[in-house]
Amino acid sequence: MTAVVVQSRLGSTRLPGKALLPLGGATLTDQVLRRLGQVSVDGLVLATDEESAPELGPIAARNGFELLVGPAEDVLGRYCLAIRRYGIDLVLRATGDNPLVSAELAALLLERRAGAAARGRAPDYAAFVGMPLGMGVELVSARALLKAEAEASLKPEREHVCPYLYDHPEIFAIDRSEAPPAYLISGARITVDTRSDYEAMLRVYGSLYDGKPVRDEALLDYLRAAV
Repeated sequence: MTAVVVQSRLGSTRLPGKALLPLGGATLTDQVLRRLGQVSVDGLVLATDEESAPELGPIAARNGFELLVGPAEDVLGRYCLAIRRYGIDLVLRATGDNPLVSAELAALLLERRAGAAARGRAPDYAAFVGMPLGMGVELVSARALLKAEAEASLKPEREHVCPYLYDHPEIFAIDRSEAPPAYLISGARITVDTRSDYEAMLRVYGSLYDGKPVRDEALLDYLRAAV
């Protein structure tokens, strides 16, 4: 089973409650889930913590995502809980900070991995690099995440989920390939981490959003003009 698993919670320190901030007539989290819901996978999961679940649960439900409640700080453990609960073999990992995450790049990652698997060379971890910050996802085998859960001991390894994998290429097969040329815009940033990031996102949505997920092509044109 291949599943999108999105991590999100309300306990942001730099921008408290950002998951519920209004964006495009909905919440920031709605926009993240709507975009990822376009990816052809077997399951959709929103992974959060106990404190955030009452408010994020309805958002997950209306976007067709299962809600999983797990540890607040041990996000790696949260992902592994989802793996066990839903029988996931391959995780498409995304975060709730990115309401312009690219479903097209996610689909391309899945396609590339399927081709590698057919040749007997499927990576444990795959992600594109070089695209605007906030457009990407990570594709990780459940086996690799469960091994990381058993072995990773440092706080950043638990909080950020995948560092243990790409810091140990002697253990895991890693594919960090450059994104397609159209996505290579140096210095572009479309994640929401601070108040200024959110204000910039409001401007992007004000310019491009028409009630449907913003197309990558239109977004990239906007970002090129802004750089």
